[in-house]
Amino acid sequence: KSIRRVLRKLEASIYEGNFYEAHQMYRTVHFRLSGQGEYRDCLELLYKGALEFLSRGQQAIGEDLANLLIETLEISKDKNFKLWIHRLCHLIQLVKQKSVGRDSLMSRALKWSGDTSNFHRGHPLMHKCLAQVMASEENLEQACHHCLLARDGFHCGQMLVQLNKKNGYFSEVDLFIVQFVFQLLCLNDARTAAETFETYTKFHPNIATSTPPFKLPLLNFTYFLLKLLQTGRHSLFKTLCEIYKPSLNRDPLYEKYLHKISIMFLGIVAPPQPAVSGFFGDLVHRFFNEVDMPDSRITTEPNNELD
Repeated sequence: KSIRRVLRKLEASIYEGNFYEAHQMYRTVHFRLSGQGEYRDCLELLYKGALEFLSRGQQAIGEDLANLLIETLEISKDKNFKLWIHRLCHLIQLVKQKSVGRDSLMSRALKWSGDTSNFHRGHPLMHKCLAQVMASEENLEQACHHCLLARDGFHCGQMLVQLNKKNGYFSEVDLFIVQFVFQLLCLNDARTAAETFETYTKFHPNIATSTPPFKLPLLNFTYFLLKLLQTGRHSLFKTLCEIYKPSLNRDPLYEKYLHKISIMFLGIVAPPQPAVSGFFGDLVHRFFNEVDMPDSRITTEPNNELD
């Protein structure tokens, strides 16, 4: 009865625009419900509260309730994580892009999703939803980052087509997908790499086919590389790289990507490649360090869990 009474006062405070008072009452009810183990009601309350305040432009209060929501999810061990992944991404989308707390909220949501599902980089569905959010905001770098970990090649391929049409140049049609495929392979996710490549080449209007011969040499190289990795034949890999060397020289990073791929999939051990210098080189170095210990779970979790 006391909780219902507080909720009525809470609604009145919001209606009157007394957001500070309403915020304090949300925290009070959260404390009581979680203390009684009524986590489902508590989660619903916090979600609706965060949604209400963010929709009204009350960013700080909305972010606070969203963080309380994640904290309660961590404690409650709620099994309906797909629902909460979608809801958390919706809340994140409502947080202003330049808000200081947005990155922190995303990091915490990813950690929760990873802890719930044993994906230490975050659940693929969370990355898929965040990729959609970033793409809608035309944040190309972050959209691609989350796509890499979404493990949904069809979705990623379609998104990359749209991103390239909006933000890319005609001369980058092949570079856009090739780098993405190489990065997926460095993450030990050959299945998603192949699916992404097939979808992108099939649906990109400037390519419109998923089988060779392609007009762009790098696409032919990538197609044959994906097929070759299934065979494990060292000699074919070296021959393929020699044939397409002029095209591969378009980007100095390709050599490093392919060196990593050859070790992971073919067991080829070669001398370390020269480092790329400067700030961008530091970013590349960090990327390759992160994939030195590939997560085997990336290639074993069934795709039907990501619906």
